[in-house]
Amino acid sequence: MPDFNYPVGATPIDPDEAEELILTHITTRIELDRWEEENILKAMAWLDSTKPTDILNEQFVKELHRRMFASVWKWAGHFRRSDKNIGGPWYQISTNLKNLFDDVCLWIELQEYPADEMAVRFHHSLVLIHPFPNGNGRHARLMTDLLLENILNCSRFTWGSEYLSRAGSARQRYIAALHAADKYNYEPLREFVRT
Repeated sequence: MPDFNYPVGATPIDPDEAEELILTHITTRIELDRWEEENILKAMAWLDSTKPTDILNEQFVKELHRRMFASVWKWAGHFRRSDKNIGGPWYQISTNLKNLFDDVCLWIELQEYPADEMAVRFHHSLVLIHPFPNGNGRHARLMTDLLLENILNCSRFTWGSEYLSRAGSARQRYIAALHAADKYNYEPLREFVRT
């Protein structure tokens, strides 16, 4: 099994999931990141051409993940089937997503929060649900940007203006902001996403 040397706060892929690597020549995290990034760029081109607005449903969540990772992982677009260091039990993913989507639709309808607040809360909840074996942070950030741009008609977040999948100070601030949100303190995450 390749040693992907995960950055702090990343969810490790278990051995069974690692067996689902399509590109078997990949042996390092740098190689994995490069191939995943190429796949994600294709997914972003698809999003730019389709401008989807019906995103708050399980089908779209899975389709976006599949488009982001299908050239690299056989399990792309499929919910995890094991518990992780984050997220609830794997068998509650569909229910937890449905509850989140219902909440967001209600927030929008009632104008419960300003757009950035809705997006921050949505992002934090989606990360906590952690639906997939891997790629959850990147997927949740892209879902959040779609919510902002295609539904709330706002600009995307800048996400600390750095690539968050690699170790660094921006990733440390991002993880710390997510941990603060775990305790219902959303302020650090609100500040981080627009820096």
